[in-house]
Amino acid sequence: MYKSRNRSKPLHGIRLPVRYTLQDYPAQPQPQQPLKRHHTARYYAHRVRESFTNRVIKILCTIFLSLVLFVGIVLFILWLSLRPHRPRFHIVDFTVPGLVQPSGFENALISFNVTDRNSNQHIGIYYDSVVGSVFYKDQQIGSAPLMDPFFQEPKTTTIMYGTFTGATLTVSSNRWKEFMDARQQGTVVFRLEITSVIRFRITTWDSQHHKMHVNCDVAVGQDGSILPAWKNKKCPVYFS
Repeated sequence: MYKSRNRSKPLHGIRLPVRYTLQDYPAQPQPQQPLKRHHTARYYAHRVRESFTNRVIKILCTIFLSLVLFVGIVLFILWLSLRPHRPRFHIVDFTVPGLVQPSGFENALISFNVTDRNSNQHIGIYYDSVVGSVFYKDQQIGSAPLMDPFFQEPKTTTIMYGTFTGATLTVSSNRWKEFMDARQQGTVVFRLEITSVIRFRITTWDSQHHKMHVNCDVAVGQDGSILPAWKNKKCPVYFS
């Protein structure tokens, strides 16, 4: 009996191709298409009305801020133009003629000349009575009224004259000796003070009253006349 020599060999180490079908792969999720929303006419009307309201609010805010800025600039310009400036005083002349005489205190006399400038463009100044006083080493040696009440127009200059003598000038022989000692050094320094109560007038409006003080330091030479360095010197002004 014929026996086949072909024997089945074991399939060790041999890889057989494996075929997959579509059923073997997991199903991939499909991208979802965005759903289109269909808005109603009422929705679009609301959006248009809201946009219109926002625009109106922005326009009104812009107009309001512009008006505020404009009014602020106008008020600032008015404040600069109508702000009162203090009067300006300058010492023009100051004389103690008796200094050339050792016994000059017997007929002691002090005279002075001061200018008062109102530099305001549209503001006048009311003065109550004006009083002048003279000091030496912070000790008052004379005082007298200078002017009666008056009104000073804008952009005008008033000249104030004054003389201290006799009862308005209290100088003892000891004080006069101090003058003479200082004169030997070449300079005698005095202080002239002018006081008054003033108020500013803007058209029909009057300001409150201010107590004005003007301090003019002034020096005279050996001849009793004001020294050139002190002539036309500006005097500080302050209110109290």
